Amino acid sequence: MFSLRPTAALFTLGALALASTPALADDVHYNQVSVRAEVSQEVQRDLMTVTLYTESQNTDPAKLASGVTETLNKALGEARQVKDINIRQGSRNSYPIYDDKGQKITGWREHAELRLESADFAALSKLTGDLLGGDMKMGGMDFSISNPARKTSEDALLKDAVTAFRARAKLVTDALGGTGYKLVNLNLNTSGFPQPYLRAPVMMMKAARADAAPTPDVEAGTSQVSVAADGVIEVAIP
Repeated sequence: MFSLRPTAALFTLGALALASTPALADDVHYNQVSVRAEVSQEVQRDLMTVTLYTESQNTDPAKLASGVTETLNKALGEARQVKDINIRQGSRNSYPIYDDKGQKITGWREHAELRLESADFAALSKLTGDLLGGDMKMGGMDFSISNPARKTSEDALLKDAVTAFRARAKLVTDALGGTGYKLVNLNLNTSGFPQPYLRAPVMMMKAARADAAPTPDVEAGTSQVSVAADGVIEVAIP
């Protein structure tokens, strides 16, 4: 009787081991390969943004604020007369001016910004020159891709990225001697953001006399928009 107990115990352990084998096999993924493909194209920057500002100082903070507001309102009035110009007021702040010892406040300085945005470069460029002929100063000029233009280019690149991914997946499958592959997952990511930059004509505008009111020629340039396809495939190897 006692000789049967070890045999029964061994049989039970063996059955448990066999039962657990499929569960372990399910956790192992064979022949899976990470694949990446990226496509890109140059897209014309079709949006122009200009930042103008006014800055002054006064011993009376109330008079200072009133003067800055008057200058801003005048610039806003001129800008509103031009069609297709998006107008936004930027940052506005004031801070005290101290004497040489840094102990006593001798006056106040205030800085206020006005941001203008448009796809009509000629109109915005002329408006900028007119405002620089007044009391506004140039803070910066940059160009970017509008949301509609970006979406159009990205939609076209998405198809190209998937096509490139499939071509690379087939190349990997052939290199491994596989008969085909199964797509496990696929992620599509877009990138490409233009960096603001100051063009030479803007520097000329800053240096020009107030009564000149120049209208510079501007060149927006292009930015590269990219779409990357990252995924995992499972190669069928005989």
